[in-house]
Amino acid sequence: MRHANKLLDGFAGLFVVTVFLTLATTTSAQAPKNGDSEKPYVVEWVYKVKWGHADEYWQLFKKYQIAILNREKELGYVTSYTVYRPGLHTGEDTRWEFTVLINYKNQAAAGHSREITRQLFPDRDALKRDENHRWELVEAHWDLPIREIDPNGDGEE
Repeated sequence: MRHANKLLDGFAGLFVVTVFLTLATTTSAQAPKNGDSEKPYVVEWVYKVKWGHADEYWQLFKKYQIAILNREKELGYVTSYTVYRPGLHTGEDTRWEFTVLINYKNQAAAGHSREITRQLFPDRDALKRDENHRWELVEAHWDLPIREIDPNGDGEE
């Protein structure tokens, strides 16, 4: 059993590193289309947390992610963000605990979280330990860029 737990811990750590690298690469690699460089960029983060761990997850999320978003807002990268929790419950297949809707100044502004994380949290070991644990509490997660469309148009931006 201990071997299996160590193996799972290793996969969890690898998962966290992969997610961070993927997000950093995706954000920096997506060059805005012509004319889009100054358009607001909206992203939704959704988290489904293991049953009974929502409060623990939220404390870790506030400690790091909210602090980073607040700093991004102070610097003008984020124009606003809102955190949502469901008021009632749904079925297990559609259940989620936290949704964060982030409005960035533009798409390029979404690429500063890594540098801000380094500035705010110089203790890399504590950050890694806490973030690994936060991700262990997650059952499902997705980041979804959201495009505003003209309701009277052709369905495009």
